[in-house]
Amino acid sequence: MESLGTVALVLLVLGIVFIFKTINVVPQQHAWVVERLGKYHATLGPGLNIVVPFVDRIAYKHILKEIPLDVPPQVCITKDNTQLQVDGILYFQITDAMRASYGSSNYISAITQLAQTTLRSVIGKMELDKTFEERDHINTAIVNAIDESAANWGVKVLRYEIKDLTPPKEILHAMQAQITAEREKRALIAASEGRKQEQINIATGEREASIAKSEGEKQASINRAQGQAAAILAIAEASAEAIRKTAAAIQSPGGADAVNLKVAEQYVGAFGNLAKTNNSIIVPANLGDMSGLIATAMQVVKSQKPAVTESPRRPV
Repeated sequence: MESLGTVALVLLVLGIVFIFKTINVVPQQHAWVVERLGKYHATLGPGLNIVVPFVDRIAYKHILKEIPLDVPPQVCITKDNTQLQVDGILYFQITDAMRASYGSSNYISAITQLAQTTLRSVIGKMELDKTFEERDHINTAIVNAIDESAANWGVKVLRYEIKDLTPPKEILHAMQAQITAEREKRALIAASEGRKQEQINIATGEREASIAKSEGEKQASINRAQGQAAAILAIAEASAEAIRKTAAAIQSPGGADAVNLKVAEQYVGAFGNLAKTNNSIIVPANLGDMSGLIATAMQVVKSQKPAVTESPRRPV
């Protein structure tokens, strides 16, 4: 009876072991490679999987997530023979578990070494200044070079990022001096441009002020000329109107007698002014005969009357 109990216990243990060996649960984003009698048999995906105990063996377990791989720093020589220490990080993902298991003995070491050699090759084609400006180009070139070879290893290289570029201390000091000189140069250029713009603005303001002043003087001259022309025209029109009215008055009844009287008065007044010229008094030869003087003036008017009555004119 004891032997039967021992056998039953052994069979129970073997059954439990058989069940555990048969049933395998693969986590999400994982892939397990199964070998049957030492030969590749299948790749187990996420979930519940059944294998044959003692015949099948889980040989490799791979993670299908994106994996960051720190590439060790290395010294690269640029095109202008300058040493440059480069530190980067590589992101990859396993796409084929079978190739990752049998394509390379150590795919991580393989892609790391390939990243370093490709980086040295790319840096060697660039000058020092370009390496700081062309980081994206360096990253893309390394990814393309590694991805082409890593396809045989079941690995997909997603991207490569340069973490740090460290030139020697002497180069750093020289670069800092160059940057300082460039900044001082830009400051001087900016100051000179400011002074130049200031002079331009001052000259433009003076020119516009001179133009405005000349325009004002021009308009003032035009206004004065127009005013003088209008005044002359008004005077001429007034004189013409006075002459027309005088001519009309002369032609009216009694107009000629009035003109004769006016002429006589002006004649007497003119003779009086003539006598006072140069502070000297001119006395007529016959001073007491004033009636004769008036008669002489009237005779002058009568002598002009036929000319006025025969061809009267109206000034235009």
